[in-house]
Amino acid sequence: MDCDKTSVSTDHGGPVPSTRTDARLGLDPNVLNRCFDHEPFGFSHELSGLDIFKPESLCRLAEKFARSPRDYFIAGSASSAGTKFYSVPNGGFKPREALENLDKGHYRILLKRPENHDSDFRDLLETLFKQLAALRPDLHRERIPRLEAAVLISSIATTTPIHFDPEVGFFSQIEGEKFYHVYPPDCASETELEQFYIRGRVDIGNVDFSRLDLAREFVFKLGPGKGLHQPQNAPHWVQTGKSRSVSYTFVFQTDASRSLGRTRGFNYCLRRAGFRPRHPGVHPKVDAFKAGAMHAAVPIQFAGKIWNKAQRVLTSRRLSGN
Repeated sequence: MDCDKTSVSTDHGGPVPSTRTDARLGLDPNVLNRCFDHEPFGFSHELSGLDIFKPESLCRLAEKFARSPRDYFIAGSASSAGTKFYSVPNGGFKPREALENLDKGHYRILLKRPENHDSDFRDLLETLFKQLAALRPDLHRERIPRLEAAVLISSIATTTPIHFDPEVGFFSQIEGEKFYHVYPPDCASETELEQFYIRGRVDIGNVDFSRLDLAREFVFKLGPGKGLHQPQNAPHWVQTGKSRSVSYTFVFQTDASRSLGRTRGFNYCLRRAGFRPRHPGVHPKVDAFKAGAMHAAVPIQFAGKIWNKAQRVLTSRRLSGN
């Protein structure tokens, strides 16, 4: 990407919003309410023409990340969809350097939480989430402990390997072409989810690609002005096309989704102890107890002590692992 470029023509396929607060997601209320956090679906958007996504603006943004290594991740292309996520070589560049070398290799640049580095991205995030909350009144009734965005910039013909994310997401393609392969969240096994949530940190989750049912795969061919909803824990992998790709996504967690993760973390302890825990949702009161126990177990290295306490409680209540 040419960081000295002062102008660019972007074919976004729709009217250009003049400010961040004019940007809109074209969400169908009926589809949203039917599929939200359950099944992937596509939508249109009006973000591609925003000045903040022009090459020179992205270069200025990338420069701001140089002293925040926890806020960016730079990696090469995976050899296949089933490659282990962190086995792909990563690092080696700072964001601005990676942008300048984007056409010389196959790189993936993830700029996390741009709203903490640029007020224009803060405005955009707040605008889009307000639009979503207007269509999902339940989001007004829940605390949102985590709401953040990311900008993804990739070279041509790069592959992001299979994984899942622990939050609800709305993904918008800004520039270039991207092929997004995503599965419903129940395609991830409970053991895969438990192994992720026991760690108690925000990261990506590993999935066994060979085990996924291809008949349940959704494939979205994304170009400028197109996006998709990605449910929490939905396994996915991504390919870019014949030109560089720029994407924007915002994600969030609710208190309820975090509680569900803690329940799965507790189930991991039960499974390691030889029990066969019931899936979340079978016994809501028991789920609440499990989530509360794991919440008290932060930092996570104290999970063993919590397990001993939980074992006594479970025995006294004769739950037998339920």
